Amino acid sequence: MAAEKSRRLPPLSGVLVLVMASTGLVVVDITIVALGLPLISADVADGGSVESVVVTYTVAMGALTQVVGSLSDRWGRRPLFLTGIAVFTLASLAAMLAPSLGFLNLARVVQGAGAAVIMVNGIPLLSDRYSGEERNLAIGAWGSFATAAGLLAPTLGGLLIEAFGWQAVFGINIPLGIAAYIVAARVLPRTAQPGPAARPDWLGSVLLMVGLGAATTLMLRPEATWGIQDTALLIVALTSLAGFSVLQFRVPQPTLELRLFTQPAFSGAMLAVFLSRVLSIGGSVYLVLYFADALLLGPTLAGLLMTPIFLAQMITGMVGSKLLSHWAPGLVIGLGYTLKGAGLLALALLVAPDTPWWVLLVPLLAWGAGGGIAGAPVMAVAVNVTAPERVGMVAGSVSTLASVGAGIGTAALGAVYTLYGGADREAVTGGVQAVLTVSALLSGLAVATTLILISPRRVPRPARHEEAAA
Repeated sequence: MAAEKSRRLPPLSGVLVLVMASTGLVVVDITIVALGLPLISADVADGGSVESVVVTYTVAMGALTQVVGSLSDRWGRRPLFLTGIAVFTLASLAAMLAPSLGFLNLARVVQGAGAAVIMVNGIPLLSDRYSGEERNLAIGAWGSFATAAGLLAPTLGGLLIEAFGWQAVFGINIPLGIAAYIVAARVLPRTAQPGPAARPDWLGSVLLMVGLGAATTLMLRPEATWGIQDTALLIVALTSLAGFSVLQFRVPQPTLELRLFTQPAFSGAMLAVFLSRVLSIGGSVYLVLYFADALLLGPTLAGLLMTPIFLAQMITGMVGSKLLSHWAPGLVIGLGYTLKGAGLLALALLVAPDTPWWVLLVPLLAWGAGGGIAGAPVMAVAVNVTAPERVGMVAGSVSTLASVGAGIGTAALGAVYTLYGGADREAVTGGVQAVLTVSALLSGLAVATTLILISPRRVPRPARHEEAAA
């Protein structure tokens, strides 16, 4: 009985705690700053576009994740992770003390670079520390905590800003970052991860950073009309990414092994990661808007209503990992997206200007539970079909697609909201209903593609795979 109970959770280690805590810090910073934009605008904006404070962080992080992941395979996890924490912490200090919007944006770019290093090294560190079912459980715990941290950000941000001002969302990173650095220096192994002898693909790295940076900036531009800047960004993005794709088939050690996408299971896992972030970030943004503008709740209460998603995500993330011992990964992922889609559809049917908030608790729990069940197997599939020395590259792909999914999800679902929504409570509700309905349909698409691409015959459950290898 004791042995069976011990397999429900991964063995607790300093590496697991460190990776979960530091990744949660990075994810929270993606959205927490948005709540302080009105105060930042009044304090240091000087008439500039204050939304750039969010955009610069997202662009830097999204542009660097794939490159950093590949460098992690070559240079080792420990030195890069320590560097990432140091850069993130120092940039947070600079952002807290920023005297102007330009200085704040520069600090956010550097902070996003540090965040990319921290985020990408999470999966490789866990992959090096654990194996077999324990690895799946550890990745499940990491993925669930990271997603739940993003959903908890509105509540945390509201409390910090109301108590201490906008500087607090950056200041909180400083003691946490120092603590994370100390812990990392103690628990991370000193043996560098051996990487390929060939020199890094510098040209490919530059092309990818430029292409992703331009694409992410284009997706996050607030203007509703298309202009010459948008055209220039589109040309730069397409040209750079096309050049990068051609180059990856010509260099001995590519930044991204594009041939991995010929494996249906890997492509299915990447698509599931993308859709997960579309639904989690894009959907939650407009649900919070419904709480605030239709139900007329304050920022803190609106954030607190996201707590059921957070709790369910945390609890069921381990359930999803455990199910991998009995079911094929595709079936577990499909079950998770089915539950998530059911929660989203129920929310679409229940939201109204006069809906009691407690009526929404069950579908919110279903949404979170589905995300928790599906999250761990997705990461496990991506890691298990890849050679150990390329896990950093795969982690970069996961993080990159997650960032792109968040941007596209916010923009695409925002277009849906604009088409069906409006300013008054009824119009806000109508827009949110449309967003939730589209999100439920996307969940159905995720179920179908998962069952096809990550079918049991393509990826047997881990236990069978390990027995065959033995």
